[in-house]
Amino acid sequence: MSQCCINPSILSADFVNLEAELERISGADAVHVDVMDNHFVPNLTIGLPVVKRIQEVSGLPLDAHLMIADADRWAPAYAEAGLASVTFHVEAAAAPIRLARELRARGAKAGMALKPATPVEPYLDMLPELDMLLIMTVEPGFGGQKFLDVTLPKIRRAAEAVRGSGLPIAIQVDGGIAPDTIERAAEAGANVFVAGSAVYGTPDPNEAIAKLRAQASAVSRAV
Repeated sequence: MSQCCINPSILSADFVNLEAELERISGADAVHVDVMDNHFVPNLTIGLPVVKRIQEVSGLPLDAHLMIADADRWAPAYAEAGLASVTFHVEAAAAPIRLARELRARGAKAGMALKPATPVEPYLDMLPELDMLLIMTVEPGFGGQKFLDVTLPKIRRAAEAVRGSGLPIAIQVDGGIAPDTIERAAEAGANVFVAGSAVYGTPDPNEAIAKLRAQASAVSRAV
């Protein structure tokens, strides 16, 4: 995949003016929505009622990243709300294969996220159940963290496994993605990039999105 996707995280947006903030990223591929419950991660953001409202006003598809405990119980409701993509953490799922199938059955793409220290190898056999694999490049819970280069070998192994499977599975990275890190992640095999402050922290978010996409796509074509 030479064309890379940029999914800005609204965790870095102005929560009082979310509809206007969505309009500022109209050139994005999707809106990344971080749902945190103060249990799985030590932070609290938004829940299903707010996500449903964002879904109603967004001109872009929603890509939900559920950093929540008991994902088996709560994640299917986000798919039922009409979101394009719902990603759960494997560390919070008792039955990840069943959960991935439930998400797909409700019309959403199924994503599975792994914390930086969680190995990818135990889950490669379930690639056919997934549409996206999210490799966290920071510890989940807070925006604005520094990219962890230690995750690059895992991104590379995940991308090799996806290529070997022949399946159209996206490799998403989330955390510390900025102009000085996106090329390393793309070279390792990522093709969907979550960026928060690197987009919303600029005067022109759409220009930042275009530049990040161009950087990553140029590297992907060269790999």
